[in-house]
Order: sequence, then structure tokens, then C-alpha cells
Amino acid sequence: MTLIEKINQDFLIAYKGKEIELVSVLRMLKSAITNKQIADKKELNDEDVVAVIKREIKQRKDSAAEYEKHGRTDLFDKEMSEVLLLEKYLPTQLSDEELETIVAQKITETGAVGMKDMGKVISSVMAVTKGTADGAKISEITKKLLLS
Repeated sequence: MTLIEKINQDFLIAYKGKEIELVSVLRMLKSAITNKQIADKKELNDEDVVAVIKREIKQRKDSAAEYEKHGRTDLFDKEMSEVLLLEKYLPTQLSDEELETIVAQKITETGAVGMKDMGKVISSVMAVTKGTADGAKISEITKKLLLS
């Protein structure tokens, strides 16, 4: 079962079960996926769908940060609960230790010696992790290892 099929199936189950928040989140996600398919003029594979989900999560986290800054805890809580619902559709994320091992290996493979090589390392790590690691976390670990 593809990720799109899983999302559609969960949407129908949530709709029949009158799970209002989940229906709303999945409806927005389905819309974002459809928009991406139209923009790319192709059917999306699971990797493309994961990228759409990550973009949706990032948008909600950014909104939540703004709401928190302005004291809107009600809206902050709503955005963060939507993030939790969306994260269920992401592949299992690598632990910090696993990610650190991969980054160290890629630093060795690419011959990176300083911060000027950070982009080269990050791109090779991203190619290997394919959605199982957060870009910010990869950047943070790469920077830590290159500076040590």
C-alpha cells in the first residue's frame, strides 16, 4: 500500500468515525499532495509524499512558534496537535546516535576538513537518509562534528 493510499484510507475511516480534527488535517494534506501532483505533472511516489508531509509539518511548527511568541496558547496547541497527527505518516526517524554515525562516515568519505565542506557532507547524508532524518538535525550534527 502506498502512502497516498494509506492517507486516503485513514481519511475515510476518520470521516466515518467523525474524527473532526484528523479529517481536517488529512483533508489539508490530501489537498497539498494534489497541488504538488499538479505542479509536478506526475504521480507522486512515497518519497515525494514524505517531502510534502515534512513541508506541512514545518509550516505548522513555524505557525506554532509565532502563536507562542504572541501568547496564543490555544492556537499553538492546535498547530502542535496537527504536527503530531502528520508525523504518524513519516517513516521512522533515525536516532541521534545513528545519524551521528552516518554523518561521521560521510565526512570521512567526502574528505571534509572544515565548515567549507559542510554542504557536500549534508547533501551526501540527505541522499542516504531519504526522509528518515530531519534536515536541521543533520545540519546540527554535521556542524558539531566538523568543528570538533
